[in-house]
Amino acid sequence: MPAASTDGAGVPGHMLVDDRFTAVAAKFFAMFRRKNQGGGALAVYLRGEPVLDIWAGWADSDRRWRTNSMALSYSTGKGVTATVAHRLIERGVLELDAPVANYWPEFAARGKGDITIREVLNHRAGLQRTRDLVADSDDLLDHDAVAAAMAASAPDPLRLRASGYHGLTFGTLVAEIAQRATGRDFTDLVRSELREPLGDNDFWFGVPDNQRQRLARLSPRLGIARVPFDTLIAPFASVKVMNSARSAVYDGWADMTLGMRPYDAMMPGWNGVFTARAIAKMYGAIGNDGLVGHRRLLRPETTRRIAEMPPNSRYDYVLGAPPHFALGYHRAIVGTRLTRQALGHFGIGGSGGIANPSLGLGIGFVTNHLGNHAMSLGDARLPFLAALTERAARAAIGDPAADTLDGTRAAS
Repeated sequence: MPAASTDGAGVPGHMLVDDRFTAVAAKFFAMFRRKNQGGGALAVYLRGEPVLDIWAGWADSDRRWRTNSMALSYSTGKGVTATVAHRLIERGVLELDAPVANYWPEFAARGKGDITIREVLNHRAGLQRTRDLVADSDDLLDHDAVAAAMAASAPDPLRLRASGYHGLTFGTLVAEIAQRATGRDFTDLVRSELREPLGDNDFWFGVPDNQRQRLARLSPRLGIARVPFDTLIAPFASVKVMNSARSAVYDGWADMTLGMRPYDAMMPGWNGVFTARAIAKMYGAIGNDGLVGHRRLLRPETTRRIAEMPPNSRYDYVLGAPPHFALGYHRAIVGTRLTRQALGHFGIGGSGGIANPSLGLGIGFVTNHLGNHAMSLGDARLPFLAALTERAARAAIGDPAADTLDGTRAAS
């Protein structure tokens, strides 16, 4: 296995490609051959050790993707936020089945006194609404304003029947609970609960000025067939379930995320900025009994609880599909399969992270090119790479299923 050298800051200066994962690397590089394909990075950990750390393409029209390039990765940050919560849960700072109001008394308003932390992590708090949540739209980037408005809101009654994806509010809820329980800012908790135990600084919710030269510029605008994402479902507002979906995203959000304003804010449900290396390292620990290298992120019993991924609800009243959310993550799509063996969190546009505890595997993929020519909301790049990676991992550890992985055959 070739070793990656590092620059003076401890960041790998050369790519790492384990010989057993060359086929994965070749497919990744093929995704970024042309400038209009943007750029990206892929990192993989197997049984706690790095086996891939590669990048390609363009971070901007005049700037190549480099070893330390990073990109806003939308809902990938939900899994990062959930991992901070699990660190606090395993130490007893938070209790999974305790009411949120035990830590955040104002949250009990308007019938929310019995909503638990587990229900928040499972997207069953009924607080997905952002449209008309605050009087001034600028306050939708203000953590304190959004948290206070949710605490004063009545929950969606559909939460009692199904999960309702908290697309823009999940991170605010979890971060505020963590802040109330610890008396510390969430960005400080990210440092102590992720950066320090993992030895990786690239978990950002708000990017300081001295790091912004590393940002990859996102494009194109989010939508389907050139229709903006946040206006797609406006015609269906009179349909009850679709109205719940429409309320979860506010007008102008999609275009705003392509500018610089998100880097001044802390919205952990959607504005996380990461390298693929950082995401892979975190999920590498989750997939390896909490251990990556010689660093312990979580206890084995915590990762076993996360990996159970029990059914949550038959459908999601915001997404209109069965997403299988559990404890802040969702079941992952690998190849063409939504599998119970893998979990993580994807972001719209294509970035995301995956852990497969049965293989001791962690995958991180970050890109600035959102989706494909048909739509920019997402695509099959990460599922396809994950299927190839699983196949390579099975072969590497001598798993007889390596040659019979249906998802890999279907994807390739």
